[in-house]
Amino acid sequence: MKRLQISSPTSAETPKSKKTKTGELETSNSDATATDGWTKVEKRKQRKAKKAEVKLDAMQPRFMYNNAEITKRNHAIGIDEIRQLVVHIIADAPPPNWLRIDNAQLIQKVVALLIPGLTSELLSLPPIPTSATVNPNLPLSIPLLPRTSDADPSPNVPFIAQTFSHACPTRAPGDLYRMHSVLSAFFHGPVSGEERNKRAMQRLYSETVKNRDPAQYLLTLEQMIENEYPVPSYMADVFEKPVGWLETPEPPKKGLLDVSVKGKDAPKPKIYAIDCEMCLTEDGKELTRVSIIDFHTEKVIYDQLVKPRKPITDYLTRWSGITAEALAPVTTTLSEVQAHITRLLSPPPTNPFSTSSPSAPPPTPILLGHSLESDLNALKICHPLCIDTALMYHHPRGRPLKPGLAWLTKKWCGREIQTGGEGGHDPEEDARACLDLLKKKIENGPAFGEFKTDMESIFERMARSTRRAGGGVGSIKSAVVDHGNPSVMHGNKANTAVGCKDDGEVLRGLLEVIPSHQFAFGRFMALADANGWTTAKTSPDALPPPPVEPPTPEALQSLLETLNTQLQTLHSSLPPRTAVVIFTGHSDPRKMAALNARKSVFETAVRSGKTPEDMGADVRWTASDARELEGAVELAKRGLLFLGIKQ
Repeated sequence: MKRLQISSPTSAETPKSKKTKTGELETSNSDATATDGWTKVEKRKQRKAKKAEVKLDAMQPRFMYNNAEITKRNHAIGIDEIRQLVVHIIADAPPPNWLRIDNAQLIQKVVALLIPGLTSELLSLPPIPTSATVNPNLPLSIPLLPRTSDADPSPNVPFIAQTFSHACPTRAPGDLYRMHSVLSAFFHGPVSGEERNKRAMQRLYSETVKNRDPAQYLLTLEQMIENEYPVPSYMADVFEKPVGWLETPEPPKKGLLDVSVKGKDAPKPKIYAIDCEMCLTEDGKELTRVSIIDFHTEKVIYDQLVKPRKPITDYLTRWSGITAEALAPVTTTLSEVQAHITRLLSPPPTNPFSTSSPSAPPPTPILLGHSLESDLNALKICHPLCIDTALMYHHPRGRPLKPGLAWLTKKWCGREIQTGGEGGHDPEEDARACLDLLKKKIENGPAFGEFKTDMESIFERMARSTRRAGGGVGSIKSAVVDHGNPSVMHGNKANTAVGCKDDGEVLRGLLEVIPSHQFAFGRFMALADANGWTTAKTSPDALPPPPVEPPTPEALQSLLETLNTQLQTLHSSLPPRTAVVIFTGHSDPRKMAALNARKSVFETAVRSGKTPEDMGADVRWTASDARELEGAVELAKRGLLFLGIKQ
């Protein structure tokens, strides 16, 4: 707050009169000047402006940590609490108890930035206290920038010290041996009590009214688009069919004069469980086998090997089960398979020579599969009626993760599949597993096999909320600007999702979306990538990859200077009363990842029947290794949070 200078008149000054005679143009009042018969009171306006400035300054939104509440905890601020803070600021969620926000209704926008790799050491911050008498979760005061340029030490990212007064320790989600996804924890959270009751009523209705109807699990058009299904053109103009693609006919629509048949006599749609296997060719993955099972009879009605159009470069036998010997005599082409399947999925044509009264055509068959969009892409077929067990059942850690078919079958059907090892998968076995999972769902109701059913995306929460700064339901526009393709992952529910290749594109994307959105999220990854914090996934039995060489001091300094410039550019472009939330998510995860990789190799060896004596020293896992992993996980979960408001 600006310090105000208040002065009082001395005895030598002429007393100021309370009124000024405007008719006689007297100027005895030193505050007034006469102009064309009117008195202009300059100093009074100045005093009024100063009072307004003081009042406005007092009304500015501010963040203030509640140290007393934080001290009561035995853990640091969680990523889920950062999400709740954002929803409180911009929407109508309840306030957090660890932070006080003055005049929150005046905040117009929220910009959240995830910057992994931004550690206390790089920012020249005091280390998190390790003494038993000091609470390690209290916010750390950020030292002011030195007044002289030659002072030592100088922070590597001066923007942080210029903009924020404190760094609050945070803790990433996870268990004893693993750190869970920071992005998933930030973008997904529990629904409100009102929404939970609404969903419970919907589930109750579906269980009592149509709990035996498989059609209740059909994907909606929104779900198909969200999960990148090849959508038929008559449903939505979102998928352009390349050459060689087919789409099944549009299901017949009931007219007003149609007489519907109810009860046991109503025709039931056929349901076909399907699974496909692919091999790698010069043009990418191509179909090499398809199996179809009738849901009601449980009989295999189609099982065909397919000759790819281009030469095979990798049979992917470990996953597909396809070998060169099996495909050698096959002559069936993809177009022949397409013709057969489209006949199965199309209603039979009417007989023009029939003399009987016309009846309603039979219902269009339903396709059932696991991540069915992959099978449709392999078949190059668009179909409107789909049931997907990867979406019908939940991953134990919630959306947007999808559960694996083998895990679902063991968890809910009590049997194991895909145990062929190097022999690969059997598509008939996979299709039958989908069939059994649907029957289990029908038997036990829509809530069966669901985890965290009362979870939702932060964007869904905002979309049904009113804006704290004014605006009704649906007025909160959100955007995600991130590396890769956020529109198919954590940004799939946002109004705008911008995919980027580097941090420079992230900055440009944020500058474009912030003016038209109330909430924007961006992630800067250059630091984490340079330090080797991000690695590609490996198979469970593979040894951990060699560590990435750390960047040279010169390269690291260049990265930090670039990041500092990007943050300054972004901050200077923000409109007034924009809340800035920067969090690092976690610390260095490399030691945790290396130990977990070792642990996974050991567990795989044990499952294969090896004893500890048969294993080398680099594979054996001991209690000491387990304790070391627990410590590495706790260190990896540490992060920092910076809160500020652009005034």
